[in-house]
Formats: sequence, structure tokens, C-alpha cells
Amino acid sequence: MSLDLDALIDLLDLEAIEVNIFRGKHPAGERQRTFGGQVAAQALMAAGRTVDRGRVHSLHSYFLRPGDSSAPTLYEVDRIRDGRSFCTRRVVAIQHGRAIYNMQASFHSDEVSLEHQVVMPEVPEPETIPSLQQRLRGATGDASDWDQLPHPIEQRYLGELPWVPGHSREPRQRLWIRADGDLPDDPLLHACVVTYASDMNLFDAMLAPHDVRWDDGSFMGASLDHCMWFHHELRADQWLLYDMDSPVAHGGRGLARGFLFSRDGELKVSMVQEGLTRLLTPRDT
Repeated sequence: MSLDLDALIDLLDLEAIEVNIFRGKHPAGERQRTFGGQVAAQALMAAGRTVDRGRVHSLHSYFLRPGDSSAPTLYEVDRIRDGRSFCTRRVVAIQHGRAIYNMQASFHSDEVSLEHQVVMPEVPEPETIPSLQQRLRGATGDASDWDQLPHPIEQRYLGELPWVPGHSREPRQRLWIRADGDLPDDPLLHACVVTYASDMNLFDAMLAPHDVRWDDGSFMGASLDHCMWFHHELRADQWLLYDMDSPVAHGGRGLARGFLFSRDGELKVSMVQEGLTRLLTPRDT
């Protein structure tokens, strides 16, 4: 297991400070604001810690305020319902007395079902694709900025990197992802690691058709809501194809869809995210 993945597992090991109340910490080092995938993964872990049976099958959530990476986050869990087939939890993430994130998660045990799924796209195997670090070094000769950030998730992009000049103008993106090391056999942990990783790339599909960058001051971007459906049990430490597209952006909001397939073509997770895509004028900046 890499040190970065070990640090992520530590972040997901929440402190139980009272019944249905958990405290989450942040990674060392200064950040402008808390990574949304971290908050979502910690909230899902808090919900799962209060469930005795079934596995997570869906989550629906809203990012309400930017997270403060210098302060711990409290997660309050409301045990809304424990039914015979489904368990439902509501989680509110709180900092400085205010809600920064809200999630509703549902847990369910698999049953006999109708069966069908879409076909996984035909793509090169992950072993044939250079790592992101290798590609950055090849493009610029220097990946020092990248090296200074934690990377618990290995990423191998198909096609152009989304932030380099001359990338495709199509509002879609594909890459292979997996945890950078072996994880314990805990289905909840694997779901939380995938939730963390799912917020890393969806926004790039929204930006792909446009001449904007995160650091050029031309727009303001932030995740607004995030929804996931876990169809099959999965392992986050095995390669997953992350297939994304963005069908629309309008009115200061963009929408992206994502699908995670295992190497054998099984659709593991579907997700949708809406993001703030506000164009800024010189007066705004």
C-alpha cells in the first residue's frame, strides 16, 4: 500500500464521539478548501457505520458550503429507516456550526432480479497506458507540482490529458482508475474509496469543450451535487474504467455523467454530478 493510500484510509477511519456523531480529520498540509470527494467519502463511511446489514446501493448529496481544511468536520447521522429490505440514512457534515454538505444514503441486500446492462466501451488495457506521472514528465519534463500532492488513486488517461492545450473538444473523458495499493476486504471501505475517486474527474468532462482553466480566473467552478448508484459489489484496488460525458451546460451549471466498469465489462457504478460553471467578468475578479 502506498503512503498516500494509507493516509486516505486513515482519513476514512472516523472518530465516534457520540451516538450517531462522528468526527473526520483532514490531510496534513494547507489547502484552499476541502476536497469534495473526501467529504462525500467520510459522510458515506459515517452512514455505513450505523448500518448492520446490506451494502450501500445509492447516495444523493449536495455540497452546500466550501469546507475548511484547517478544521475537523462533524458528521451527524439520522437513522431515518431500517426496513426489511432497505436502510436509509441522512448525514449532515458540519463545520463552525454550519452545514457544509448533506447526504442521503440507502443500503440494500441483493435480491433475485431482472438483469441487463449497457456494453462497456472497447478501450486499451490499463497496462498499455502510461501513468499520469509518466505522461506529465514526458510532456513538460517536470512533474514536481504533481509530486507534491497526495495521490491515493492511480489514474491512466485514454487520449489527451484534459488540461493540456490541444485536447479534444468533445465533452467526454475516459480513464482507468484504481486505489494505489491493496485494500482490506471491507465492502464499505471499497465503496468509500470509489466515492472519493469519483469526484476527481467528472468536472473535466464539463470543461472539455471550453477554453477555460481552473487557474485562469475566467470562471468559478465547484461541485453542487453528487449522486451515485452501486450496482454490483466492487473492489476499488482493481482497475475500473471511468467513462464520462457531459450532455449539457447552461445557466451557470454543467451536468456530467459517469460509469465505472470492471475489466471484465461489468457495470459497477453509475453517477451524475452537477457543477457550478459561472463565467466571471473582470469586475467579478
